[in-house]
Amino acid sequence: MPVTPEDKARIARQFIEAIPFSRALQMHLDEVGAGVAVISMPYSRDLVGDPKSGVIHGGAVSALMDTCGGAAVISHSAAPVGTATIDLRIDYMRPATPGQRIVARAECYHVTRSVAFVRAQAFDEDDTRPVASATGAFTIEQATRRAGTTS
Repeated sequence: MPVTPEDKARIARQFIEAIPFSRALQMHLDEVGAGVAVISMPYSRDLVGDPKSGVIHGGAVSALMDTCGGAAVISHSAAPVGTATIDLRIDYMRPATPGQRIVARAECYHVTRSVAFVRAQAFDEDDTRPVASATGAFTIEQATRRAGTTS
């Protein structure tokens, strides 16, 4: 039985909710479907990397973009029911504005038999310039493989 777009969205939501780290960062899946995901993360003093400025640590931004990339892969029509990050390159463009939530948007733009490729950007609430930009490669676990077949 083929995996429907609704199944993909449900799987992507479960993917986010099942990761304790994502829950700890209070990530919220705002949008998912057709190889695109949008995930937001509220500002938290617990995630600050520079106490003087109050700017969120780059590692929290990285985790948000990585999770968003995985959700985009899972929601792609030709992609898997499971994925893991192979490679993620993040370019930090500017510090996030203290006190504001960060929103990441990722798009899975190419899928091969074993690898999916993603582009992502993260923004805060009041600036159109990205906080960070990323490109990544993710593994693919097909539904048939998970069910125990080798096709």
